[in-house]
Amino acid sequence: MAVFKPGSSTEPTSEIELTLSCRNLLDCDVFSKSDPMCVVYMKTPETTKWMEICRTECINNSLNPNFVTKVHVLYRFEVQQLIKFEVYDIDSNLHDLKSQDFLGSCETTLGHIVSSVTLTLPLKGAKSNNKGQVIVKAEELPACHDEVSLHFNGKDLVRSDWISKFFSWFAKAYSFLELYKVGEDGQYQLVYRTEVDNWTNNPTWKPIILPVRSLCGTDFDRDIKVSCYHFRNNGNHSLIGEFHVTMNQLKKGPGPENDHKCVKPKSSKIYGSIRLNHFELKKTFTFLDYIMNGTQINCTFAIDFTASNGDPKDYNSLHYLSNRPNQYEQALLAVGDIIQDYDSDKVFPALGFGARIPPHGEVSHEFFLNLQASDPYCAGIEGVINAYHHCIRSVQLFGPTNFSPVINHVAKFAQAYQDGTQYFILLIITDGVITDMFHTKQAIINASSLPMSIIIVGVGNADFDAMEELDADTVPLEVNGVRATRDITQFVSFKDFQSCDNPTLAKANLAREVLAEIPIQIVGYMKSKNIIPKNIKK
Repeated sequence: MAVFKPGSSTEPTSEIELTLSCRNLLDCDVFSKSDPMCVVYMKTPETTKWMEICRTECINNSLNPNFVTKVHVLYRFEVQQLIKFEVYDIDSNLHDLKSQDFLGSCETTLGHIVSSVTLTLPLKGAKSNNKGQVIVKAEELPACHDEVSLHFNGKDLVRSDWISKFFSWFAKAYSFLELYKVGEDGQYQLVYRTEVDNWTNNPTWKPIILPVRSLCGTDFDRDIKVSCYHFRNNGNHSLIGEFHVTMNQLKKGPGPENDHKCVKPKSSKIYGSIRLNHFELKKTFTFLDYIMNGTQINCTFAIDFTASNGDPKDYNSLHYLSNRPNQYEQALLAVGDIIQDYDSDKVFPALGFGARIPPHGEVSHEFFLNLQASDPYCAGIEGVINAYHHCIRSVQLFGPTNFSPVINHVAKFAQAYQDGTQYFILLIITDGVITDMFHTKQAIINASSLPMSIIIVGVGNADFDAMEELDADTVPLEVNGVRATRDITQFVSFKDFQSCDNPTLAKANLAREVLAEIPIQIVGYMKSKNIIPKNIKK
């Protein structure tokens, strides 16, 4: 919920956490059970199509999965927020959902979920005998953004199956932990699942880092259940034992009070113990913490001057100049008007790519918009627009559409400022499909560890499906086994906002969509480098 500030106003919004599970899913695999994953979409009056907001993890061999991945959404009382859940049986590592088996979908509104607290929705759209269900549990998250770091190990864990019964001297456990919190309905909700530590009765699991509010809200006496399981390939994992604890107890750190006996419900037999090795509460910082303590945002604009835009003298060209701003100008204004408020000197480097440039007509995929290498900066957004007007009359549109040179250009500057004092945003405006997709992916992956974000705005009516892969909101970008360390790319199609009759509202909606992820990406970078705002003491 928004912070109370006397003498101000704010929309009635709350951050809601959705916990998802499924029951009675269709079994689409012959020799095993389905491997389900849930994909979540949202649609509001500001958008004209379903927007994917989350993909859960895939759970192997389960028709009744409980997903760990949480869906975080901003609930707005005054707006109808439609939400859709699609469930798939995952058979390959491909990002395209058309390659997976569809198990059904269901739709509702966020308001219905919030008012119900726990909502069970029938899955439709697959086979006629589909009895599958999606269960959604909602909880409002408090404003606390601190994190907790926990490190557990097990001692003398005992499997309770027939193998251990007859071969106790030989059988060892494949153990993992699950952490649960108590929901508002009194039911336990899965919060975290560790990795499996193979073939040992004395496992040590990797450190667990969780938001405090996801584990116990702000109530440090709220019950937390920790269950230890023996992993089985068929999905029927067997319970070794469990214990209950609170955050206040965990805060006491390693010691006798955090040496917990593993017992089964309604049993007093001990099946080993789970010990806390490390506990730490970590303060996390917000976007405003960094901005208000000196972090500067630097924005670079990159404009597509390839021939597919059409002859600039033709009325149908995307680069046609008239009294009415074209799509390139509208995108520049929508983003630039907001970004310039965070830039102290308000001078911007602006690039072009895909054109033949003066004086000799060489093809360039990285040239300054004002065509002045000695002074490439533009004064304010108005300066960027003026440079664009001059450039469109001075170059010859050509091709192909290569993104990697301008991405690498900005990445060189970001490479020099990794201390949190500077953050770089590259806005690429383009009309077509990338021709250097492989090198673009590599450039984005290399830049993902730098203080840098990339915004791509697609103008015109081209097919931008390939761009969605770069916008790795739910599936990390990966090339040759190398994965991006964080998601730094946001793609928006300009035509999605053209249907709005009010140009001012369309501009505001475009800016909101384009810039929505920037604060999260900035905080994500700072967190990855353990950077504290410079005027805040540890």
